[in-house]
Amino acid sequence: QVHLQESGGGLAQAGGSLRLSCAASGPSFSDYTMGWFRRLPGRNIDFVAGIRWSDGTTHYADSVKGRFTITRDSDKNTFYLQMDSLKPDDTAVYYCAAVQRTTGIIGTWTAWDYGGQGTQVTVSS
Repeated sequence: QVHLQESGGGLAQAGGSLRLSCAASGPSFSDYTMGWFRRLPGRNIDFVAGIRWSDGTTHYADSVKGRFTITRDSDKNTFYLQMDSLKPDDTAVYYCAAVQRTTGIIGTWTAWDYGGQGTQVTVSS
């Protein structure tokens, strides 16, 4: 069983930055991929970024490439989403997630094994 706890959401101005954290607890994560999703107002939950825990390989949604960075700290069992150059369109509830696979990752929320409770990010113009 994996438990995930997000922190770090809040309010930012357009062009600003925020960093989200997700503390993970559970068994070894060597065969896991960790990720971030978001639910924009009135929309489904969309994939944002993922990172393979074993070697740090990352993947990003096109909408955040070059602006968001996902990293992990193996010593702290925590992974992060650094969000720079924020836009009002990034306003959403952000969820961290984990899936016990390292290849063929599916960017669909329901395909992942575990998820956090969500943290609100609001970007003002």
